[in-house]
Amino acid sequence: MAQTNEQTIRFDNRVAIVTGAGAGLGRSHALDLARRGAKVVVNDLGAVAAQAVVDEIAAAGGEAFANNANVTDEAQVKEMVDQAIARWGRIDILVNNAGILRDKSFSKMTLDDFRLVLDVHVMGAVVCTKAVWDHMKEASYGRIVMTSSSSGIYGNFGQSNYGSAKMGLVGLMNVLHIEGEKYDIRVNALSPTAATQMTEGLISPEALELMTTQSVSAGLCYLVSEDAPSRLVLCAGAGAYAAAKVYETEGLYLEPDQQTAEGVAANIDAITDEAGQHPYVQGFQQTFKFVGKAANHFGVDLKGGL
Repeated sequence: MAQTNEQTIRFDNRVAIVTGAGAGLGRSHALDLARRGAKVVVNDLGAVAAQAVVDEIAAAGGEAFANNANVTDEAQVKEMVDQAIARWGRIDILVNNAGILRDKSFSKMTLDDFRLVLDVHVMGAVVCTKAVWDHMKEASYGRIVMTSSSSGIYGNFGQSNYGSAKMGLVGLMNVLHIEGEKYDIRVNALSPTAATQMTEGLISPEALELMTTQSVSAGLCYLVSEDAPSRLVLCAGAGAYAAAKVYETEGLYLEPDQQTAEGVAANIDAITDEAGQHPYVQGFQQTFKFVGKAANHFGVDLKGGL
């Protein structure tokens, strides 16, 4: 049963950049952040759409300005960040939301369309994050969200480019969580399901009515709040929420003469047995586990570490 005791989440005196904020989820994120007190940079290639969101924020008593930087263009993104710093003196929140689709089965997809989707989603997030990273380090505060997708976490037909990009952002989140931890820079990912231009025509009208953008933005606002977690993939859609996690099975050590393709095949059921599986927070945990198993087999003392 859902808990009902709530603390109000506010962003007074915080400055947020939301990319792809002219429509859909980005617009919803920008409006919700502004409603909760944030000053918002509404970034979108569509100048008219971005300004419309700014006007909506201003009409409700909030502060915002529009910016039309292409997220893959370093100079344009730097200018956007500089503009925010000059106007408000800080950058506290970055929502990497901008994205595009170029859906086709892999055999029919051009490499240009594959590269384009990766460039916008992955490099767009990298460029924007790089532009704010040092500001956040100096302030010892930052909240960054990558927009992932079930298409990357689990797969979706016809979206090899999009899925690759979206899972790549989970990898980026994992590393930046580690590097930003001592500066209180918290990095999370949002895996949304909502009625937007990207889902139009793919899902029934009845289902789309349930998939409100606001329910997803509720999750987003939590991920960039003062007490936000870090390294969480929050899935949100139609008012429901879940966490996506990567686990590794306990596995087993194979005798030297069994360390062959045939040995792996013969033991694959034990290798993939989910009993005792663990969530890991960094890659070296796997290394420690594997070397530990080998050390136990050979009686090697690793008390001094690797």
